[in-house]
Amino acid sequence: MENPHQVSQDANYGIGLDCLCRLEATDRPSIIEALADVAPDLASLAISFVYGQIYPRPHLTLKERQLVTVAALAALGNARPQLKFHLAGALNAGATSTELVELMLHLVVYAGFPAGLNGVFAAREVFAERGIAHTPAQQDARAAAGSDARYQSGWDALRRIDGHVGEQIVASLADLAPDLGRFIVEFGFGDIYTRPGLGLLDRELATVALLAALGTAAPQLRVHIHGLLNVGGTREQLVEALIHTAAYAGFPAAINAMLVAKEVLAERGTAPTGSAPTSASPP
Repeated sequence: MENPHQVSQDANYGIGLDCLCRLEATDRPSIIEALADVAPDLASLAISFVYGQIYPRPHLTLKERQLVTVAALAALGNARPQLKFHLAGALNAGATSTELVELMLHLVVYAGFPAGLNGVFAAREVFAERGIAHTPAQQDARAAAGSDARYQSGWDALRRIDGHVGEQIVASLADLAPDLGRFIVEFGFGDIYTRPGLGLLDRELATVALLAALGTAAPQLRVHIHGLLNVGGTREQLVEALIHTAAYAGFPAAINAMLVAKEVLAERGTAPTGSAPTSASPP
C-alpha cells in the first residue's frame, strides 16, 4: 500500500527542485552534489521543505522572498556562501544590482556597518562572477545637505513610515541620549530611507525579516511591523516574511517574531483568525 506521507514528500521534492532550479538557473542544483558524499538527506530536506513548501507559498513574489533572504543572511553575518548564493538568486528572480546594493546600505542601520560592508563585498563578487557592470548610484543630494535639511527629511520619512510609534522611540531618548535620537532621524531616515533604488515596501519587508532573524530587537521589530503595514504591506505579506525567516534563522526566531506580529495586528484591529498561545518555547 502506498504511503501517503511518502507521496507528499515526493511531490514536495519535485516542486522544490523546480523552484531551486529556477532560482539557481540550472537543471542540477549545486546543493545536491555538494552534500552527496556526506549528508544527501540534508539536501533532500532543504529541497523538499524550504523550496518545496515555503517558497511556493502565496503573498510574496520570488523576488521579494529573495530580498528577505538576503537581508536576513547579511544581517546574521554567519553564512557567506549562502548569502552569495541568494544574491545570485535575487538577480535571477528579477532584482537589480542597484536594489541589492541599496539593501546592503539599508541594513547598516539595523545590523551595523560591518554587516553592510561584508554584504557589499559579497555582492561585488557575485556581480563580477555574473559579468554585471554595476554603476554606483550618485550620492543623494540630501546626504550632502546640511544637518537641518537631513533632519527634517528624516522626520518626514519617519512619520510617514513608522507613525507615532517611531516618534515615541525618538522621544523616549530625549532625557538620556538625545543625539542617538537625532542620528536615528537624520541618518537612518534622512540619509537611508529616502534614497532611491529600493522601494519602501521592500525596505520594510527586509527590515522586518532581518530584525526577526537577529532576534534581539523585539521593540524595534514591533515598530517596523507597523511600518510595513503603514507603507501598504498586507497582513499576509507580514506573516509570509516571518514564516520565511524560519528557514534561515530557525523556528524559535520565527515564532518569537510572529508573536510580536500577533500583538501588533491585534492593536491595529487586524488580528488573524483562530487562537494561539501568547508565548511559546518550542521547538
